[in-house]
Amino acid sequence: MALRINDEAPDFSAETTEGPINFHEWIGNGWAILFSHPKDFTPVCTTELGYMAGLKPEFEKRNCKILGLSVDGVSDHARWSKDIEDTQGHAVNYPLVGDPELQVVKLYDMLPADAGDTSEGRTAATNATVRSVFVIGPDKKIKAMLIYPMSTGRNFDEVLRLLDSCQLTAKHQVATPVNWKQGDDVIIVPSVSDEQAKEKYPEGWNSPLPYMRIVPQPK
Repeated sequence: MALRINDEAPDFSAETTEGPINFHEWIGNGWAILFSHPKDFTPVCTTELGYMAGLKPEFEKRNCKILGLSVDGVSDHARWSKDIEDTQGHAVNYPLVGDPELQVVKLYDMLPADAGDTSEGRTAATNATVRSVFVIGPDKKIKAMLIYPMSTGRNFDEVLRLLDSCQLTAKHQVATPVNWKQGDDVIIVPSVSDEQAKEKYPEGWNSPLPYMRIVPQPK
């Protein structure tokens, strides 16, 4: 089943490098980032996992947990983590899901149902579609998805910016324009009527177009 934005993130139980988890229980009342990798001991993913470890404090400030996933077992993850720390300058400080039976990657539509039931013998190339990022809200629904090819390292600064935007929308009913960053002006979403907007923004807004209402970012 294809996943879409606003679908409930499929729940699962799995072994991780920090012990067994139930995904929805693990998320709790906050936000979560689930990001996947096609194979352990791959070069691009090695750089990504290390960089994400360095960003973890920023995600924590935003009440957001990080969960990595790779199509191999937990024992391989533990060995890989040593390489990551040695080369990237950051130890992996968040759990990595072991998925040697391909259950989670199938559940999240990253591999087809007929992909088999083991990671044994599979290469990064045969798992190439396991390169997704899911932003999941406290309601356990998918707020955003990103999919990258194996050859392109993901921009996790952008994932952080995306999380900021999703959280701002959830709290204040605003949208963020192109290249928005923290502190920039935002747009009142169309579902908010002018009457409702006047209550929230009594000083008004800038309307370069009839359907565009621009206001300073709410605090």
